Amino acid sequence: MAKKLKYLWVILIPYCAYVSFNSTGIKSFLLLFFAFGLIPLLELFFKPDKKNLSKLEEELIKDDFYYDILVYLVVPIQFVLLYLFLIRLQTPNLTWIEISGYICTMGVLNGVFGINVAHELGHRVKPYERIFAKLLLLSTLYMHFYIEHNRGHHKNVSTPNDPASSRRNESVYAFWLRSIMNSYFSAWKIEIQRLKNKNLSFWSFQNEMLRFQIFQIVFVLIIYFLTNGFVTLCFFIASIFGWLLLETVNYIEHYGLARKEIKPNIYERVMPHHSWNSNHILGRIFLFELSRHSDHHYKASRKYQILRHHENAPQMPTGYPGMMILSLIPPLWFYFMNKHIDNYFHAH
Repeated sequence: MAKKLKYLWVILIPYCAYVSFNSTGIKSFLLLFFAFGLIPLLELFFKPDKKNLSKLEEELIKDDFYYDILVYLVVPIQFVLLYLFLIRLQTPNLTWIEISGYICTMGVLNGVFGINVAHELGHRVKPYERIFAKLLLLSTLYMHFYIEHNRGHHKNVSTPNDPASSRRNESVYAFWLRSIMNSYFSAWKIEIQRLKNKNLSFWSFQNEMLRFQIFQIVFVLIIYFLTNGFVTLCFFIASIFGWLLLETVNYIEHYGLARKEIKPNIYERVMPHHSWNSNHILGRIFLFELSRHSDHHYKASRKYQILRHHENAPQMPTGYPGMMILSLIPPLWFYFMNKHIDNYFHAH
């Protein structure tokens, strides 16, 4: 029962967001302080949990609808909080501190709920789950992620062909620019090739990238006409905040790891040691086990509740929130992580 109930702690994220949107002054940053202040601090005192479920336990919970409904509920919660964000920004006499707090709050929601849960649902096979994934990505204007991540990143991870895999001694800021731009163009390239293979026109409604652009433009226009230009600008900034959270996660997940090239442009199979893993329990719970990333890349079809720890996977020194903060200070990041990489490869 405790294993099932632990994911209910995720409700603290929308709760903190709700409080933030209904607060003034510095309190409007509550969710940001919770996600990148309290959680990384607590993770310094909690030991990583390396335990795996038994085969029997996996069979019992892998199709348990309880775990599915938890991620399904994120979809309406995300849009309700987005609505509250747009309404709150229209309050008269807001200070710049409050506006910044609301933008940061929505940005954290976009990264933690919008893109992260879309990532989980985008790997599912049921059509309605994939629709849920696309709706969440729409809320932060990052719909191309659905194509590039599933058909690009998972194929090319930890190779020079992958824009979302960070290289040794590459700063997170340089990575942001490279990954955001190249991932977008990669999604177009992947979709155009798919259309070509099926003898479909670029202008066909079967062009999913084209549909994504239309959906996003219409969504922004709806927000503009229902609110105003300033609120729309704030929405766009919050969307970018969500993108940067995602790309920071991408940065820490594969930093300095590379697959061997067997033949020209042919690489070894993706294995657990091609992704950084974190067993720190708070990050695992609040990110729906995203931090057990080594197993996710090894078997992308596995649902979040049954992801496993692999002994041969490189382990992060702390949880995702703390690692994300560390990555923002490149000299410290290089000092700790380059040494961590060298120690890992020396040991293995």
